[in-house]
Amino acid sequence: MNKTLTILALAVATPLAAQSSTTPGAVDTSHVEAGTYSVDAGHTLVGWRVNHFGFNDYFGIFGDSTGTLTIDPANLSTAKVDITIPVGKVTTASAGLTNHLLRPGKDGKAADFFGAEPADARFVSTSVVADGLTADITGNLTLNGVTKPVTLAAELTGVGDNPFNKKLTVGFEATTSIKRSEFGIGYGLGLIGDEVELDISVAFEK
Repeated sequence: MNKTLTILALAVATPLAAQSSTTPGAVDTSHVEAGTYSVDAGHTLVGWRVNHFGFNDYFGIFGDSTGTLTIDPANLSTAKVDITIPVGKVTTASAGLTNHLLRPGKDGKAADFFGAEPADARFVSTSVVADGLTADITGNLTLNGVTKPVTLAAELTGVGDNPFNKKLTVGFEATTSIKRSEFGIGYGLGLIGDEVELDISVAFEK
């Protein structure tokens, strides 16, 4: 590489390197402020994963969630989470599968999965047991008209001011698994897995 190209490469790389070292979010609990935060719907996803015919797993996403987190860093056991998930906005890589998930039942029968215009799902916490950057969040999940207790294994992933809207943002990731049959979604059991893994990435803004 000649001298001119080397100088140009350094000129481009230097600001990029500076940008990468100034990520607004950091895993630092000291920046968490007490109060109520709202879900950043555009940057919150609930992923689901289920086995298909014993061959491989298929997965999809729920987006546009809404809700709140109320938290006091001095007393994390009092934290409250209330999130609503619009099931009708499910996204998959297959238009055919998406249509099947939302297709109404035939001849007045129950839908295979969620059916047309399904009710939103909702998770409301009942207890939080925190340990450093992680927490077990137990609550009631209402899905397909059925409410069951679920425990989320959650981890703090970042805290800081959003550089665009300047709002203090707290990010978490959480995982859990549910049995879809317990929520009245029993289509294809034995061929399609009953256990559904949920992988949640959520940002709350204050």
